[in-house]
Amino acid sequence: MTTKITLPARKPRQSRQPRRPRRDFRTEVHRAMRSWQLYVLLLPALASVLVFKYWPMYGAQIAFRNYNPADGFAGSPWVGLEHFERFVTSFQFERLIANTLTLNALGLLIAFPVPIILALIVNQLQSERFKKFTQTVLYSPSFISVVVVVGMIYLLFSPRSGIVNNAITVLGGDPIFFMGSAEWFRPLYIGSDIWQNAGFSMIVYLAALTAIDPSLHEAARVDGANKWQRIRHIDIPGILPVITILFILAIGNLFNLGFEKVLLMQTDLNLPTSEVIQTYVYQAGLKQAQFSYSAAIGLFNSLINMVLLLTFNWVAKRAGQSTLW
Repeated sequence: MTTKITLPARKPRQSRQPRRPRRDFRTEVHRAMRSWQLYVLLLPALASVLVFKYWPMYGAQIAFRNYNPADGFAGSPWVGLEHFERFVTSFQFERLIANTLTLNALGLLIAFPVPIILALIVNQLQSERFKKFTQTVLYSPSFISVVVVVGMIYLLFSPRSGIVNNAITVLGGDPIFFMGSAEWFRPLYIGSDIWQNAGFSMIVYLAALTAIDPSLHEAARVDGANKWQRIRHIDIPGILPVITILFILAIGNLFNLGFEKVLLMQTDLNLPTSEVIQTYVYQAGLKQAQFSYSAAIGLFNSLINMVLLLTFNWVAKRAGQSTLW
């Protein structure tokens, strides 16, 4: 009687992936020289960034000096954090921070969702001709200059000849001096900003919506989903990475405002709510020639924005959302 011996099956060998050859400096140089035309096209943009973004950083040192144009950047006496302490301990610090943060936070909460809503509505339009007409009407105000927009605000809300006050008078009310009232500055600023910029921001979300696979909507229609359900479960998740990226960028500019528009809408009567960091820097730096003090305020503002950007980018990464890096 013979016994049959079964040997254990051999495990298949795992194929080793070939190691990639290391690229040395010469290889990279030869690779770049083969595509030198692309780098030549890149030079103007790179030069623009270096000249207008990085070279001005050399002048940021005047925030730590008592700058005197006759002595130059390096010759002016070093004062350290004196200008920063002066700004933080000034009586205007709390009002400037509160006005800037309130105006930007309200604008972010109210104005940020508007382009998303407009994009979702326009994307649902069936007629292509009406869809193009609606897009044109919505983003046309973005081509109007800020000066013209502020002039329109002054004309529309004039206490004597403005259409708004005429309508209030016809309805039995008293005319309101909108541009001279501190409580009306924020609604006018945010409302006009939505009217001017929401349509242009809508284009980004429309582009993201066109990248969604149409078969998802077809399958949802077969399953009996209505428009609201398709928007909720297909469109919004599809553009959520774009929303996250733009929201992080908006948070990074939380302490930055449209300086020209605020300055043009600013009057002596609405200063309690219209005086923000950017206009204060303009007043202190250019009108009062306090160059070091205004540079310190601007640098302080930029540092706050950078901290906010890094913080919310880290929060988005921890939440598993799309991030800048």
